[in-house]
Amino acid sequence: MTTITALETSDIRFPTSRDLDGSDAMNPDPDYSAAYVIVRTDADDGLEGHGFAFTVGRGTEVQAAGIDALAPLVEGRDLDAVLADMAGFWRGLVADSQLRWLGPEKGVMHMATAAVVNAVWDLYAKREGKPLWRLLADMTPEQIVALVDFRYLTDALSPAEALELLRDREAGKQERIRTLLAEGVPAYTTSPGWLGYSDEKMQRLIGEALADGFTHIKLKVGADVEEDVRRCRLAREAMGPDVPLLVDANQAWDVGTAIDWMRRLEPFGITWIEEPTSPDDILGHAAIARALRPIGVATGEHCHNRVMFKQLMQAGAIDYCQIDACRLGGVNEVIAVLLLAAKFGVPVCPHAGGVGLCELVQHLAAFDYVAVGASWKRRIVEYVDHLHEHFVDPCVVEGGRYRAPGAPGYSSEMRAQSRAEHAFPHGRVWAAEAAAR
Repeated sequence: MTTITALETSDIRFPTSRDLDGSDAMNPDPDYSAAYVIVRTDADDGLEGHGFAFTVGRGTEVQAAGIDALAPLVEGRDLDAVLADMAGFWRGLVADSQLRWLGPEKGVMHMATAAVVNAVWDLYAKREGKPLWRLLADMTPEQIVALVDFRYLTDALSPAEALELLRDREAGKQERIRTLLAEGVPAYTTSPGWLGYSDEKMQRLIGEALADGFTHIKLKVGADVEEDVRRCRLAREAMGPDVPLLVDANQAWDVGTAIDWMRRLEPFGITWIEEPTSPDDILGHAAIARALRPIGVATGEHCHNRVMFKQLMQAGAIDYCQIDACRLGGVNEVIAVLLLAAKFGVPVCPHAGGVGLCELVQHLAAFDYVAVGASWKRRIVEYVDHLHEHFVDPCVVEGGRYRAPGAPGYSSEMRAQSRAEHAFPHGRVWAAEAAAR
């Protein structure tokens, strides 16, 4: 019997605010960070799983404490029993009678759940010798449905409907795997579009992105409407008339402001407006979507759980579903949202960037294409060219597409040296930062 012996947490931060990488209307100076967890076992081969909750600096220590609070629910458990019932494992973390009060199923504790659940999936995939996307894709429809907690979803999607959908997608599955391996996952880039970048840097990076094969570019907006008009004009000049332009307000606006602001940007050929208002405002998103179509509304990176996604889809409030690998409660809940999106016909375009998010979502998008959504139509995955060098199995993007991951695991393991150097506050990078003040 293999036993889970420990959850080992750490606070890892990268000083991205120095160059305003990641800057947007609501996060002008983020330090991309990770509340990081290693799930250790007593296996003779040293089997372990790595996961994290993505944060942007201050408060990462709070997120790490949330992960620590889950340790008594995980340590000492039989690994084989956990892997045989991943839905039960997930439910046990989110439904703990005392920790649940801190959510339920939202905020710090839900993100802590994601870190632990994702680490266990990383461990599972490593043990099976497969990349996570392939581990999931090789499961039967019955096995996939068994991973999902359908509580709160059955008014929109029942287990029987999900099973029928997955069985229908079995046709062509092997051909889609071959296509994925040959062509990869289509990506768009946000790297040119951070709000703190100069005009010159933005236009230069747009040119480089187009030369690298990206077919969609995203800009941050939302701080000043006249500046946004000017920057969108400059971006469109650099992109030409035909390249899709995406914009992201990062929740900056009220509903009416979002509609008025986007009408000012509409002449620049906007494909979608991302996070136009509070992520909790289902009806607000629906009003914005009705007012702005054919401009699409995209959201999801701050969507707490599967229930909110269900309501967004039931209300016709989103045109693009942006799952986040570390905001939802891990792989199990992501699968629930993928199934909902397939039921409602909403394309899934995962949110990435940050630190490690690109590494994770490439697996989720690949699995969605192979087994659930079964199409690349109107589906594209975010890519940001930051911090990949710190991962053991970094994502690879060529010609504007993610190469399908091939190494066993969830691509979530950060290099030991990177973890040591960027540990907060005593790692070498942060000690040097403090000394320079």
